[in-house]
Amino acid sequence: MMREALIDLGAISRNVEALRSAVGSVTSMVVVKANGYGHGAVQAARAALDGGADWLGVVDIDEALELRAAGIEAPVLAWLHDPAQDFSAAVAARVDLGVSYLEQLDRVAAASGVARVHLKVDTGLGRNGAAPAEWDTFFAAAAAHERGGRISVRGLFSHLAGVDDERQVASFEVARVSAAAAGLRIEIAHIAATGAALANPDSRFDMVRLGIAIYGLSPFGGLQPDTPVLTPAMQLSGAIVSVKRVTAGTGVSYGHEYVAAKDTTLALVPLGYGDGIPRHGSGSGPISINGVKYTIAGRIAMDQVVVDVGDDAVTLGDRAIFFGDPVTGVPSADDWAAASGTINYEIVTRIGDRVTRRYLS
Repeated sequence: MMREALIDLGAISRNVEALRSAVGSVTSMVVVKANGYGHGAVQAARAALDGGADWLGVVDIDEALELRAAGIEAPVLAWLHDPAQDFSAAVAARVDLGVSYLEQLDRVAAASGVARVHLKVDTGLGRNGAAPAEWDTFFAAAAAHERGGRISVRGLFSHLAGVDDERQVASFEVARVSAAAAGLRIEIAHIAATGAALANPDSRFDMVRLGIAIYGLSPFGGLQPDTPVLTPAMQLSGAIVSVKRVTAGTGVSYGHEYVAAKDTTLALVPLGYGDGIPRHGSGSGPISINGVKYTIAGRIAMDQVVVDVGDDAVTLGDRAIFFGDPVTGVPSADDWAAASGTINYEIVTRIGDRVTRRYLS
């Protein structure tokens, strides 16, 4: 297979188990947005549920309906919507809806059926969610819609700017009190994503949202004392499709930013930035072939990269591993993030559709 992302679903299940153990008995939502952070949303969702996840989280309604179409019946929350969104299909599919402002609340209430709603408040991140000055009006309107039988308010949620932002946690507590004063009975209050869930027990409330760590990657950019042992679920590799001997002074890839210092062997791997390999990793991205680590030679192109393997024995069809589980001796997604000036989230999420996903149960 020219391009392959091998996904270990058992690793996802074990990671969920480990994370649930680390955060205690609190309810857990596993986030499978953006095609399961590149791992496959439906497959990751099933593996997460096998690991004990209580809820699933996605960004938009299309992602939620994909899970429902696959037969997944677990509670699902979708929280980012087109301003002109028709919510009827989501309500019919029993998708819980994040609601961030009054006009959106009214649109949800106008949908056919009784919508299950989580009210979003902005406690300091500065993204979506009702601002504190709007809370009283927002909660009063939600309570009125609930009394009218148009919605059922199940949750209240927000998002932290940093794992240890106690001001936001305190603000969220104020929002809970305000919602109760408006007559709302909040079943599930949640503000903590993976990092806060692990490192800030005060932020756990009724539910935590587990994202990057269920795929085996640390939200802290490296292991911290608060992080349980995790297994990266994705191994990205490509077949060597060309091997050729070149002489000293041969330039490699666009701009000849890399020039062979001696007679050497160049191996070509058919993945590039069109497949999600970050171009900023040109000349620095690590790769492993036959157990030996190399560095990408020259610029990463849209469809391919070149590796200078020296005098090592590399043949057509050998696998070049970009990243996987570092315990096995291959580079990690964190290594690629460091080489490219980004974060591990982006490394796995950006892997494109030309890369075949193959799943291990």
